[in-house]
Amino acid sequence: MQVQNRRYRTVFISDVHLGTRGCQSGLLLDFLREVESDTIYLVGDIVDAWRLKQGWYWPQEHNDVVQKLLRKVRKHVRLVYIPGNHDEFLKDYLGTHFGGVEVVSHAVHVAADGRRYLVVHGDDFDVVVRHAKWLALLGDWAYETALCVSSWINLVRRHLGLTYWSLSQWAKLKVKNAVSFIGDYEAALVNEAKRHGVDGIICGHIHHAVIHDRLGIRYMNCGDWVESCTALAETYDGEFELIRWTALTPRRAAPELRPEVATAAAA
Repeated sequence: MQVQNRRYRTVFISDVHLGTRGCQSGLLLDFLREVESDTIYLVGDIVDAWRLKQGWYWPQEHNDVVQKLLRKVRKHVRLVYIPGNHDEFLKDYLGTHFGGVEVVSHAVHVAADGRRYLVVHGDDFDVVVRHAKWLALLGDWAYETALCVSSWINLVRRHLGLTYWSLSQWAKLKVKNAVSFIGDYEAALVNEAKRHGVDGIICGHIHHAVIHDRLGIRYMNCGDWVESCTALAETYDGEFELIRWTALTPRRAAPELRPEVATAAAA
């Protein structure tokens, strides 16, 4: 099924990682063109300053994403930016507005049905990011390497007529320690929501899109625009759903192997 001109009350996007070769900016542009909303929350790691410090990479398509978001602001869409760990430089500007964009450390979103949700990126609840940044940087390198390997695997799969498959997502769900980390992370975020007395929490950071109530309160993770290409959306009735963009747009379901990604993998 292809989505065209679908409108939501609120859309939540996280972990775009503009400035990296793995960012699926073309798919995000498709999403931003076809899906409208009154409010957009950018839930951290929209720009990847970690990667840009190591080497500048900013193709026109990444600039197009920024311009598309700013055009939405000019059309009176409310845009709230909550910085994460990869775009932590923006934390120096908390409480300010630039180009109509609100920059805040966190937010409490009131849904159409009156339920309240704490919105945070989530890096403050990741002990590796908080206490061992060098290890987080090492993990970031390993993740980028896994994306490059995935690109080569999917080049072969494409020629065989097979669908897209993510090595890093597979590893995340299969490796016991990774599964344990996801569970601990979700529990920490749920506890924070309870501490704030809200009805649920909306976050990003771990690139694992999901909505569930298993821990006694609504937990919602936006996912990412590197692999899963997902966003969280609120309807005008206050209901939430995950939009898995590649599933809704089969024509782009298996992202092309980009020449620059192939070059990086070969280097």
